[in-house]
Amino acid sequence: MRFIAQVFFASIAMASFTLTGCQQYVKAPTTTTQVQDAQHFSLEGKIGVKTPKQSGSAFYTWQQDNENFNIQLTGILGIGKTVIEGKPGQVTLNSAKTGEISAETPEELLERATGWVAPITHIIDWVQAKPATTAATLQKDLQLRPIKIEEDGWTVDLSYNDAAKLPNKLVLKQALEAGQENRITMIIQNR
Repeated sequence: MRFIAQVFFASIAMASFTLTGCQQYVKAPTTTTQVQDAQHFSLEGKIGVKTPKQSGSAFYTWQQDNENFNIQLTGILGIGKTVIEGKPGQVTLNSAKTGEISAETPEELLERATGWVAPITHIIDWVQAKPATTAATLQKDLQLRPIKIEEDGWTVDLSYNDAAKLPNKLVLKQALEAGQENRITMIIQNR
């Protein structure tokens, strides 16, 4: 469900902004018809967020069980731990810096915590090398794996280790005015 994807990005953004102390507002894209629902998976790695006004990174652990999830984010040397948990209709963020923040939706949670509206609703599908909507444009490699997904104002470049079926790196880009962009780099070290 899009709910989980939004919370994941929201949590990454919140962790990055909590560590850097910066805030920025980005308009959320419109959602379209969903292709497939969430599944069960576990991811670990590092994520970086870069906007024209700020940047930050965090290590993450993401446990997905259909619509329920647990995301833990930490900064360098384990500093700044943030835990985000969600189920339909309830999302909570807990960190030493912000305390506990709750909301019904991931967008509401992110806006409360940072003043920023999450621009990504499809990351749960993208990490699984799938488009999130029927309106997506795909580019595939010779092994028929998606290497570029263009969807709802975002371009997602996917990289793979050797013959792996799922990506180990995603670079998400959202074009802004004056040739600038928002960029999220997600490294998946363990699945």
